[in-house]
Amino acid sequence: MKRVLTALVLAPLVLALVFLGPMWLITLVVAAVAMLAAWEFLALTEHRGAKPPKVLTLGTIGLLFMGNFQWPDETATLFGLLSIVLLVYCTFASPVERVLTDATVSVFALFYLGLTLIPLPMLREASNGPSLLAFLFLTVWAGDTVAMYAGRAFGKRKMAPNLSPNKTWAGAIGSVVGAVAVAGILLGLSSYLTQWNSVKLSFADAPMWYWLVLAVIVNVAAQVGDLAESALKRSAGVKDSGTLLPGHGGILDRIDALLLAAPVLWYAQVIRLRF
Repeated sequence: MKRVLTALVLAPLVLALVFLGPMWLITLVVAAVAMLAAWEFLALTEHRGAKPPKVLTLGTIGLLFMGNFQWPDETATLFGLLSIVLLVYCTFASPVERVLTDATVSVFALFYLGLTLIPLPMLREASNGPSLLAFLFLTVWAGDTVAMYAGRAFGKRKMAPNLSPNKTWAGAIGSVVGAVAVAGILLGLSSYLTQWNSVKLSFADAPMWYWLVLAVIVNVAAQVGDLAESALKRSAGVKDSGTLLPGHGGILDRIDALLLAAPVLWYAQVIRLRF
């Protein structure tokens, strides 16, 4: 019940931000979420003896989003520069026996919780940006929800018991079906709204089969992202990354699927538009 109530509160807020929020606010919110998740991730690494510079790492994530907002074409350059800053700091600030661990953890946090979420504001900047983000969030959420119920009802064969004991192949298949179903609903709703000259939800720039196939790809990426975060938590010996969200654990637990799904959607759109 806590999980359902949390979702009922957060989902409308997210969608309202997607369709109504200005770009600076969207960037600010995503940056804040990334920094909170990074704080949880850095705390996980301390279970394995690392002591990364938390404040500096969170600061570099904030600067990465700020730089992307001002100079989106220089994001890769800025990421490289900030990675060097973290390396140099750890070189001189950490004990020599911990330099490798602290520097690696810090740079990885910048990548894992910064660079992977940069596509969210970048997708929003597209001509049908709100539609793309709605597609991303709703397919990921639907897949996660259907997977939970399908796994409970039909799940017998474990998918990756060493990483996530509760995940089953039935849940994984149900997740894909749920994502495709929601994508189909979005496409139908988009066609209906187009008749009333609404451009807020539009997928007309690509054929229907593209979006249905993309829903499958995004869903698979989301499931892999979920498993990857589970592997990191198990490596650290903890069950949840935090306790901030009732029924969901921490911020990192809630956005783990997006950490791979968002870049995959971004690159799929880049490839389609260029080739």
